[in-house]
Amino acid sequence: MDYSQFLVMKQEIGLLVVFLLVFLYDTFMSKRANAAISGFTVLLVGLLTVYGFCCGCPGATESAFAGMYVTSPVIACIKNILNVGVLIVLIQSISWNNSETQAIRRGEFLELILVTLFGMYLMISARHFLLFIIGLECASLPLAALVAFEKNKYESHEAAIKYMLTAVFSSAIFMMGLSYVYMLTGSLYFGEIASVVATESVSVLLIVALAFVVAGVGFKLSLVPFHLWTADVYQGAPTSVTSYLSVISKGSAAFAFLVILTQVFGAVYCQVWEWMLYALIILTITVGNLFALRQTNMKRFLAFSSISQAGYIMLGIIGNNDMGMASLMYYILVYIFSNLAAFGVIQAIENATGKLDMTDYRGLYKSNPHLSFVMMLAMFSLAGIPPFAGFFSKFFIFTGALSGTTSVALYVLVLIALINTIVSLFYYLLVVKAMFLSKEEPVVPAFKSACSERVAMWVTVAGIVFLGIVSCFYNDILLLCQQYGLAGALV
Repeated sequence: MDYSQFLVMKQEIGLLVVFLLVFLYDTFMSKRANAAISGFTVLLVGLLTVYGFCCGCPGATESAFAGMYVTSPVIACIKNILNVGVLIVLIQSISWNNSETQAIRRGEFLELILVTLFGMYLMISARHFLLFIIGLECASLPLAALVAFEKNKYESHEAAIKYMLTAVFSSAIFMMGLSYVYMLTGSLYFGEIASVVATESVSVLLIVALAFVVAGVGFKLSLVPFHLWTADVYQGAPTSVTSYLSVISKGSAAFAFLVILTQVFGAVYCQVWEWMLYALIILTITVGNLFALRQTNMKRFLAFSSISQAGYIMLGIIGNNDMGMASLMYYILVYIFSNLAAFGVIQAIENATGKLDMTDYRGLYKSNPHLSFVMMLAMFSLAGIPPFAGFFSKFFIFTGALSGTTSVALYVLVLIALINTIVSLFYYLLVVKAMFLSKEEPVVPAFKSACSERVAMWVTVAGIVFLGIVSCFYNDILLLCQQYGLAGALV
């Protein structure tokens, strides 16, 4: 075996180095020094992110282990986007992770986060389903431990059980689909499966296999009708874990879904999975919006909001072109800043007062104007109100879906998504109304959030405003996808 192949995995090796340093720090440092482990991890992940943007990107497409692993500038960019989200989550979690209840296991939280990120790296770079499943399980199993991290709370236990059962069933369904794919093609390599699928006629078994694969990944993305676990898990898990689930886990699953559908089943796009995605997108956006209207708990509210957002993310895949892929990458980047801004405010208020109900946000502007301002920007961006980044991400995702198409059905799909955007605007503005227009006395008293929480909110606000102003960033992603995208790096 040529061990020099491991040098192709620059970002994975960098992440493993970070994990080992955090593990050794947690194991051997004194209890007093161990209090700084959260800041130490943030520093290392920050350096990893800078390394990923500056030195970790390969100059061309590279592969290793007989083509099981592939990396390219596009794939490196995708991993860097996930790194940015993880970095913000870690900064937000410093105050909570250093609390008295978490002090004894603060290192475990950070190590589990890094392990799940490593699994997501493998999912995105895998070009063989065996490696993909290893990455999938590496990303899923530690999340069950993270969901149950507050072991003294009943809700956390219930959420962990629901997440574990969902993960087990979704993995079983996914591997059942893979067994059918292997029976049809005799291979687990993405390229070999794609070659066989392109030359053979569409069979009932292929449709069933693809439906099982879509269902298995659909659980990870919270696509309707595979979404029923989401709200309960988001509500019961610690808020830091919830924000990680809603952004990083969802983003990595979307990227992996893109790779599987385009690189394995791209030849049967029109015959099979285009119509599957039509139905999933319409159901996901509509059901997510309708259920979000009924929520009063802020974490459940953002859970159904994230379900709806997953439907919009899928529009980037349905376009099946470089612009659609660039739009998906840009959308997830904007979603990271917007959603984490909202969760940052929720976590700051929860840590200070323990309040999570939307009615508790009435009159918040009177007592905490800065938190209200951050939440307002997050809601405006998630709703797609200009000039914030969320408006441009929705505009580009719609443009990418319609790019180069003459399909009337696709135009109808985008029209339904646009109508649902108006519905989502209503429930996002309910939060803004409660904070700014309520005449009641504020329920949440004035307080000063932790320094780390303020830093995270400044970063997310800067991202929301910056990505809405500097549109050339999307152009850079689009040029990268046109050069190394679906036809090149992801083959």
